[in-house]
Amino acid sequence: MKITQFYVPALMMGMAALAGAQGQAVSKPATIHIQKAIMTTKEGEKASADLQAKFAPRRAALEQKNTEIAAKQDQLKKGAATMSQEAQARLSREIEADQKAFQRDTEDFDADVQSDESKVMNELGGRLYEVLGKYATQNGLTLVMDTSNQQSPVIWFDPSIDITADIVKLYDLAHPVAAAAPAAIPAPKTAPAAATPATKKQ
Repeated sequence: MKITQFYVPALMMGMAALAGAQGQAVSKPATIHIQKAIMTTKEGEKASADLQAKFAPRRAALEQKNTEIAAKQDQLKKGAATMSQEAQARLSREIEADQKAFQRDTEDFDADVQSDESKVMNELGGRLYEVLGKYATQNGLTLVMDTSNQQSPVIWFDPSIDITADIVKLYDLAHPVAAAAPAAIPAPKTAPAAATPATKKQ
């Protein structure tokens, strides 16, 4: 699933430690790749698969339409020497109309995909933030930086302070995904009852 910018407030954040004496000077930072965390949770993987399945037919239709346009363009190119000017003009108009329709459909498709992805990211991100907040408080973290944000000021960090995997585990424990119900086993077909032979009259 294509990842869009994640806008849940404070996911790139500085978190004040709630524990410790006043004027505590020891800093305990951590980093997390928010987008990776969301998409590798069980709910994130399921949401990604659901979106792929939802938009697969439209994606296939666009690919088919693009193939048809390319075929018409090839036909126009190869038939330039044999087709009448009227036929060439007609085919050119068809190609132009098809290209415009294809562009509109592609833009609509991209907008719908982005909208659904944003909804998923914000919904799961809100729950992830709750898990992250509890984890930071319990572990006395003073700062958590989102390394997936391109505007993040982080240019280097020790991998040992990355808590992405820990948050994913805690998220999956807090929000388990129900296992898919097993497919029903079809009942065996009952063979038709044998016809009872007619009794001859004596």
